Amino acid sequence: MIRDITIGQYYPAQSCIHRLDPRVKIVCTILFLVSLFVQNSIWGYALATLFLAAVIRASRVPLKFIVKGLKAIVMLLLFTVVMNLFLTKGGRVLVDFWIFRITENGLRTSVFMAIRLVYLIMGSSIMTFTTTPNGLTDGIESLLRPLNRWKVPVHEVAMMMSIALRFIPILLEETDKIMKAQIARGADLESGNLIQKTKAMVPILVPLFVSAFRRANELAMAMEARCYHGGEGRTKMKPLIYRAGDYAAYGITLLYLAGIVVVGRFTG
Repeated sequence: MIRDITIGQYYPAQSCIHRLDPRVKIVCTILFLVSLFVQNSIWGYALATLFLAAVIRASRVPLKFIVKGLKAIVMLLLFTVVMNLFLTKGGRVLVDFWIFRITENGLRTSVFMAIRLVYLIMGSSIMTFTTTPNGLTDGIESLLRPLNRWKVPVHEVAMMMSIALRFIPILLEETDKIMKAQIARGADLESGNLIQKTKAMVPILVPLFVSAFRRANELAMAMEARCYHGGEGRTKMKPLIYRAGDYAAYGITLLYLAGIVVVGRFTG
């Protein structure tokens, strides 16, 4: 399960999506995620599916690598589907057995929520797979720069978000090493009930927290030794500049949003 978590990882490839400005990918990803929650029709999700499939193909990131990241949210996905399936009322009753009742609205809502959650993870993963941590930091900082007028430490916020995102695969790899070391010493992490499994995680969490704090301290010392302070006056090795492909990506995304609005108007 630990190895199935792919969020925060970068997949190097030569594609038009990789070459886009980080700001374009961040904004377009946000617009895509918003579009998933402003529609409620089969045709709307069919259009979202085509758009997402086209982006995945253009990114040259293997589909199995993206789907692999969905294994980590299987339990959350099942919980969401079950809760919406049985608790949403309205419409014709499809199944009525004992205390369980499934209606048309419940089935429709559960399916749409499952699609939203899956596409949300896949859409966000495409952004992280095709953007380096440094690119994400520069993009977030540039987009939040207007907040400097209200004394918001934009650079520090962007740096913290980038570091947190970058630490995810590092800590997952560390967790995998600790689990293998504990299993080699005879620890049983699989059998038993939920309480026993939770107790078995204690020998993993303690060294993991120690390792996380040690890495954080080493990173802070390295940044301090290099006189890093960020903020105003700091130049960038790769300045962000909009190019023709970036404007084309904005245009395609806006066309997709227009299609979602039209489909929602005539099929909602």
